[in-house]
Amino acid sequence: MRVMVIVKASSGSEAGEMPTEQLLTEMGNYNEELVKAGILLAGEGLHPSSKGFRVRFSGKDRSVINGPFAETKELIAGYWIWKVKSMEEAIEWVKKCPNPMNEDSDIEIRQIFEAEDFGAEFTPELREQEDRIRAEAAKIK
Repeated sequence: MRVMVIVKASSGSEAGEMPTEQLLTEMGNYNEELVKAGILLAGEGLHPSSKGFRVRFSGKDRSVINGPFAETKELIAGYWIWKVKSMEEAIEWVKKCPNPMNEDSDIEIRQIFEAEDFGAEFTPELREQEDRIRAEAAKIK
């Protein structure tokens, strides 16, 4: 199973506070452990929402909203994509993570949909299209 491990934003991350050298070192070491365990597929930190945008959809209309966004507890400061055997394994790995913030923080774990999760609606033609898209996307670096 694949999971997205979401590092929730904090008041500090939203204020643009950068991690300390010690935290960068600890996170680098943690990421190395994830790679050695064959779990880490991707991961990045994100700039504060003040540098971001949202696009709101209402029927056929689209409107752009500039950051920053008010609800810090709902924002994302970074993420990993992991391949794990179970949600329990993901939880155990998150519990080993250094605190990603210089204050209290939260990390959320969400399972990523796989093709078989969509049932009959995900037709063979749609599966073939998805496979083509993933193959092309894998070439982009």
